[in-house]
Amino acid sequence: MKLLVIGDSHGNIANLKHVMGFAKKINAGYVIHTGDWNNLKSLETVFNYNIPIYTVQGNADIDPKLVRKLKIFPKKFSEDFLKFKIGGIKIGVTHNIKKIKENIEGFDVVFCGHTHRQEQIGNVINPGALENGINFAVYSVAESHDTKTKMVEFIYE
Repeated sequence: MKLLVIGDSHGNIANLKHVMGFAKKINAGYVIHTGDWNNLKSLETVFNYNIPIYTVQGNADIDPKLVRKLKIFPKKFSEDFLKFKIGGIKIGVTHNIKKIKENIEGFDVVFCGHTHRQEQIGNVINPGALENGINFAVYSVAESHDTKTKMVEFIYE
């Protein structure tokens, strides 16, 4: 299973199209966006690739049309902290990890954005930003017998 993890796209449609093309090429099963879409066209661009998406609202997501569209997916969207499971992996998504009030210890992985830096600290992964460059991550889970191997690959183009 492969998750494409993106965030802080801030309306950069060209970079979103590029990275979504990459998602199709690697057969990503899901897209996770850590917020700061900035506009409705960004969201619609990603939706057009027909890969299931989980996302949160970022501090730049103030366009009422964008927020209304995000809210029609209650199990795949949160204004603050989204919690869900894929393939038995407990996942959390937030925009700004410093504002989270949840205990993240019980999660296999937590994806965040806001700082525009690609980094991993423990089980917290920031994919970077698509605003001024193509920075994202691929989170892979490989299963063999009764073990799951989790790996993150940071991509910077």
